[in-house]
Amino acid sequence: MIGNKKNKRHIINLTVAMMAIALVYSVVSTAFASSDGSPTPSIFNLDVEIPGSENVPNVSIGEFLVNTVENTGINSIINGSEEVPDLIDPSKTTTVLGWQRLLMMAIGFLIIYLGAAKGFEPLLLIPIGFGTVFVNIPGGGMYAEHSGMLRIIYDAGVGNEFFPMLIFMGIGAMTDFGPLIANPKTALLGGAAQLGVFITLFGVAVFNLVPGIEYNMFEAAAIAIIGGADGPTSIYLAGKLAPHMMAVIAVAAYSYMALVPMIQPPIMKLLTTKNERQIKMKQLRPVSKIEKIMFPISLLILSILLIPTAAPLIGMLAFGNFVKEIGVVERISKTMENELLNIVSIMLSLGVGSQMTPEKIMNPNAVGIIVLGLLAFAVATAGGVLMAKLMNLFLKDKINPLIGSAGVSAVPMAARVSNKVGLDYDPGNFLLMHAMGPNVAGVIGTAIAAGVFIATYGDAAAKVITAVAK
Repeated sequence: MIGNKKNKRHIINLTVAMMAIALVYSVVSTAFASSDGSPTPSIFNLDVEIPGSENVPNVSIGEFLVNTVENTGINSIINGSEEVPDLIDPSKTTTVLGWQRLLMMAIGFLIIYLGAAKGFEPLLLIPIGFGTVFVNIPGGGMYAEHSGMLRIIYDAGVGNEFFPMLIFMGIGAMTDFGPLIANPKTALLGGAAQLGVFITLFGVAVFNLVPGIEYNMFEAAAIAIIGGADGPTSIYLAGKLAPHMMAVIAVAAYSYMALVPMIQPPIMKLLTTKNERQIKMKQLRPVSKIEKIMFPISLLILSILLIPTAAPLIGMLAFGNFVKEIGVVERISKTMENELLNIVSIMLSLGVGSQMTPEKIMNPNAVGIIVLGLLAFAVATAGGVLMAKLMNLFLKDKINPLIGSAGVSAVPMAARVSNKVGLDYDPGNFLLMHAMGPNVAGVIGTAIAAGVFIATYGDAAAKVITAVAK
């Protein structure tokens, strides 16, 4: 009896399941007409029409399933390809294969790992990495014209000067120019570090001899600015001279900024003696409030009179610093250096990541930029150290050459590295505040170098970019 009851329940359950399957098939087959346009008959003899869908192509269940499989990311990566405008001549196209998208997404995850797990500029590299992954999602459409989120972000502030300007304003609001004011001669160290920028121009000429690599002067200037180790300035200049190279230039600049603790110490030790590393510098004099207030105003006036093409960047830096030092608008100052700077950094980094596509990255020119960026950074570090050694030939109060490496504008990481190397050789030798002088001078120096390039090539580059866009 028990066995018979179980068998009856199984038969009932099976019957109900078969009826449910038949019902679902009936509804689906009625909703999706056959491929020849006639309604698919059902067991209920229904002919369902959805109002407003008269012009929608009919799709059979088989076609629906095939389309679903074809639109999976797996199929797009294995078999997919798409035509994208050529970087040099938009009237032509370049084929991007699915595996190339996969490789770029892998690079994006690597960038995320370096920021999240290794602590390499996480505030910048993590959103850059996610932007790289997002823009390479097959069929994701996140860089679609007029509608893609990443395209909107890029057009709003990355492809122009908006976001870099806001970044400079925030940097100004969080920077203390006191060490530079107290010891003005350290500004020479920040200027000497720009040697890396100009030496790289010659390096670009040499790289043009390598088969498959070709740079024009606009691109050379945009690449060279990596030597200043200033991400926003690199993006700003690339946007004006070589927009198609912005992604790899920005990633190279931020990556080398993050690698300051690894790149600079060997160069610093190679170019200095043990006795030089142990030089103790006198305590900096106190800087009055009026000096701190007048410094950004004086800086702005000088840039307007001497290098007006650098005045926009320096002006925003001066604006942020003036608001910080004047002390009567503390709420605005706090917003500039905290909430606003954080929001703009996220948008800027996502926008930079949106440019990390195969046609822009997977080519010999991009590899050359990575190599040249490292050269520029190394020469900039050496330039600051050697300038300090040269100055010591004429100074009574010697400068510790280690602070010369802080002439690159990676604030405040480069200053911390100078301090750490000094402490390694003398635990009582604190160089941090002394190193901040050339460090903030490097920010100004890189902006000036960018201004010089814009003054020299800006108009010609604008004409070329406009012609290519047409």
